[in-house]
Amino acid sequence: MKNKMFDGRKINPVLDYYSSKKNEESAEIFAENRKRISISGVQEKMSMVTDGNRLRLTEPGEQGRYILKPIPSDVKAADQVPANEHLTMQIAKLVYKINTAENSLVFFKDGTPAYLTKRFDFRPDGKKWGKEDFASLAGRTSENAGSNYKYDLSYEELGGLIKYFVPAWRVEIEKYFRIVLFNYVFSNGDAHLKNFALLESPTGDYMLSPFYDLLDTRLHVNDSDLALTKGLFSDDFKSDQYKRTDHPALTDFTELGKRIGVNPKRIEKIIEPLIIKQEAVDLMIRNSILNPKSKKAYRLHYYTKLNYLNGIKP
Repeated sequence: MKNKMFDGRKINPVLDYYSSKKNEESAEIFAENRKRISISGVQEKMSMVTDGNRLRLTEPGEQGRYILKPIPSDVKAADQVPANEHLTMQIAKLVYKINTAENSLVFFKDGTPAYLTKRFDFRPDGKKWGKEDFASLAGRTSENAGSNYKYDLSYEELGGLIKYFVPAWRVEIEKYFRIVLFNYVFSNGDAHLKNFALLESPTGDYMLSPFYDLLDTRLHVNDSDLALTKGLFSDDFKSDQYKRTDHPALTDFTELGKRIGVNPKRIEKIIEPLIIKQEAVDLMIRNSILNPKSKKAYRLHYYTKLNYLNGIKP
């Protein structure tokens, strides 16, 4: 692998470890490494660095530049999660030109795949850029807002946080609008407050960070169309199509764009690529390492959401 992921260096995609699910010694090594990682979230994650042309787990006192996400437990089709996340992140980046965290697939010595992503909060000198997720911006924690604190807002309200905290919000709000629509079309039902963040820029102000944790969650859990419990809006607005099909449609997303401050002339131009690029998406699904059953389901979820956007209940 030789790209931005590793600053132009060629790195061996095969790790020097066996999967923890198949090797007790590896399980103990990974458990110790997880104590040194500060990334939040439910899924198991390990911290890694490059060492020559290989990747290895961090040692005590060492700052990891990469996050390794192995196959998780307790979800259906768990072995498909790394391929799912890699595919969805690549579709976002290559088909829709969405700014995503650098990522790749790597493999344990036994051939088991894992998802690897590069941390984007490090400066070239090794110091960290300022970073705040939207739960922090909204002042919401489990202590003051309960266990569901990451979900109890609307996407309209998250747009308001961008307008409040980002000086160049008119540029960033378009990126936000595009990713909300992308998450809907690709059935990412876990786009909660901690999966959006602002990142410090070289000039000292803040903008949206590269997007991360993008995947078709419907392959693994029976979740809803939208992660946030209030849905798209801070009130009870629903289009006629939404009321008829019980799923958001183009009218709803157009209304969201207007409410969060996207230039009305830009809304259609932002939405259109999500509607018309089926051929490119199909090609990437076919070329992915998802198994045939998951490819079929992924494609079905995608086309079902396109129908919902057009107010059609399949």
